[in-house]
Amino acid sequence: ALFNVFFSLGLESGYMRFASLKETGTEKENFSNPYTVNAVNSLLLGLILFAFSGGLAGILQIDGKYSYLLKYAAAILVLDSISLIPFASLRLANKAGRFVLFKVTNIVVNVVLNIVLISYYDMGIEAVLISNLISSLVSYVMVFPVVWKTWTFSWNRQLVSELMRFSLPYIPTGIAANLVQVVDRPILKMISDDSTVGVYQANYKLGIFMLLIVSMFEYAWRPFFLNNAKDENAKWIFSKVMTAFVFAASAAVLVLSVFIEDLVKADLPFGFHLIGKDYWGGLGIVPVILFSYIFYGIYINLTAGIYIEKKTSYLPLITVVAAVLNIVFIFLLYPLFGLTGAAYATLISYVAMSAGIYYVSNKYYPVPYELGKIAVIILMMAGVFAVYKFFDSMFQIPLLIKPVFPVAYILLLQAFKVVDLSALKRLVARR
Repeated sequence: ALFNVFFSLGLESGYMRFASLKETGTEKENFSNPYTVNAVNSLLLGLILFAFSGGLAGILQIDGKYSYLLKYAAAILVLDSISLIPFASLRLANKAGRFVLFKVTNIVVNVVLNIVLISYYDMGIEAVLISNLISSLVSYVMVFPVVWKTWTFSWNRQLVSELMRFSLPYIPTGIAANLVQVVDRPILKMISDDSTVGVYQANYKLGIFMLLIVSMFEYAWRPFFLNNAKDENAKWIFSKVMTAFVFAASAAVLVLSVFIEDLVKADLPFGFHLIGKDYWGGLGIVPVILFSYIFYGIYINLTAGIYIEKKTSYLPLITVVAAVLNIVFIFLLYPLFGLTGAAYATLISYVAMSAGIYYVSNKYYPVPYELGKIAVIILMMAGVFAVYKFFDSMFQIPLLIKPVFPVAYILLLQAFKVVDLSALKRLVARR
């Protein structure tokens, strides 16, 4: 994840910004220039990692006999990086069908190859990387027609200069954002033990339900706000989208939080569970992690102003502060609240990210966000969940009664006219 930041150079974001607003260069130049820079950079870094995999293995504390795996990793990084801009081109062109088909094909190829190579050919750990490498190659082959059709030898120095000024801040931003997501594990290992980290990691991963929702929103949001940036009602639209997102995300968090124990403990085919029984003791952190992703989604929503006004230089400061806060609060809260304290450190860091980007975005691209409604939506969701937890701890609420709480939440928002579902439907239909 960290190497990928250096391979991509933030050029996917830069491409989407300049290709959509068309302020500098032709359509083909806006694709070709970032793609060329990205490809050359990726190939050079990939060759360096490939050539010096032995020395790098020592630095990363990987057993020397496994250093060859880093050569696979280098090739995967190259292929994934040079696929970013063609995939971004599909998003900008609203070719969602092809985008989803290619992404799903990547996943299917990866999973099938893992099963075949491990189960039938009895290969070791290299099977995972070989599967990843082949699926990455398949992805690039599928998007190569975009490169063939759009790439040109044309070079626009002014475009590249502006593109790099916009994109390069994503290197420290990407590193800090990755730290926010993963730095808690090594810290917990340092101040506790492997067993604690295992329980935390297993339950933290259950947040993927909400992370998928936020990721889907991000895939659609970036091309949407860029393609609509010049609309005379753009800021009003962005405001309504924020309210709609917070409502939808909060409803999803409440539903998942109410039913997460039932999902985890349900008997799946062949006696499997989402996570093993030994890890169920950490389920208390899952609602906190799910809730954190609401603020991550708000952060993504607020990137619109940063993109449009080309103020990405502020992003490193925002994400570095969030990463530092995560580290500090893990040390402060874990001794007091255990794993829940570590989860709250993640929540605090995402709240800080959303607050920081709101300040900067509002300064340069003020949008009349419905802050009062957003606060009520979040607080009401938290209140309904608190009532649920209170009664569940006392009476062990039956599964058939649990849907009452999400339904009550939506009805309360409607009753107090916080969210107008019919208006949201009209907004979706319009856009």
